[in-house]
Amino acid sequence: MTLTQALTQERPETSAQLLAQRYASVLVHVEPVPGARQRLQVAVELARDLQARLIGLGAETIEPFPAPDPLMGYATGEWLVLLQEQVNNDLQAAEKAFRKEAEGLDGEWRSAQDFPIRALVRNARAADLVVASPQARGGGCRSVDPAELVMTAGRPVLLAPPGARRLRGEAVVVAWKDTREARRAVADALPLLSRANDVIVQAVCAAQEDENAAFQAADVCAALRRHGVKARPAAARGGPDEVVAILTKTAEQAGADLIVAGAYGHSRAREWVFGGVTFELMRHVPCFLLLSH
Repeated sequence: MTLTQALTQERPETSAQLLAQRYASVLVHVEPVPGARQRLQVAVELARDLQARLIGLGAETIEPFPAPDPLMGYATGEWLVLLQEQVNNDLQAAEKAFRKEAEGLDGEWRSAQDFPIRALVRNARAADLVVASPQARGGGCRSVDPAELVMTAGRPVLLAPPGARRLRGEAVVVAWKDTREARRAVADALPLLSRANDVIVQAVCAAQEDENAAFQAADVCAALRRHGVKARPAAARGGPDEVVAILTKTAEQAGADLIVAGAYGHSRAREWVFGGVTFELMRHVPCFLLLSH
């Protein structure tokens, strides 16, 4: 059953509520390399399932380099011409790949001669969700650091695990901690949570915090149920270094292919410094991971 069919079978007020809780546009960075095709396929399948507009972005630029020796000026000029031709060819190939994969969808192509991370953050203003890879490819002018993207895009970012092509989202695990980032993540994930058949709000706490953690998880579930989400609470004892293992085990037991979590971190000396759980989740990506900051 499609989302549209589901909406037409609901009561008018419920249909309006579900329509308000959907991603109407999805943004993805497109590159003309084999390793990037999986990310594009994930975005295409997600846009198709959500009946959302898919925005493909091609972004690449010439890597800056030090001022050349005056005696090498002519050779440097020729080299710059070749590099610019390569950038143009890459962007054209990316557009071709996007149009082929997104055929039949409500799609839009955008192109920018800029650093991909900068272009993605800027174009995130037009999207409700950004699809990205968990690891940057290469570096420099072609690199998109998923950590920087999560922290600066101002949109939820969906990281696809290696080899995955489609997010089912039938069961979802929410990593709960009573912080601003976790609350933001739950709100940003509502379009996916409302489609799931089983949402587990998993809290992990110290032994003396059992009762409070269970209350918080139940409180979140009650709020989600008011949005029509089928949510249930869970609380487990564990230290900071056990959180990812507990979340992964909960996902495996529930058959969940998506974990929703708040991203904790800050910028220091031009590098992003993350909390242990955020770092480990992004490092291993046990399944689809929706991060929000």
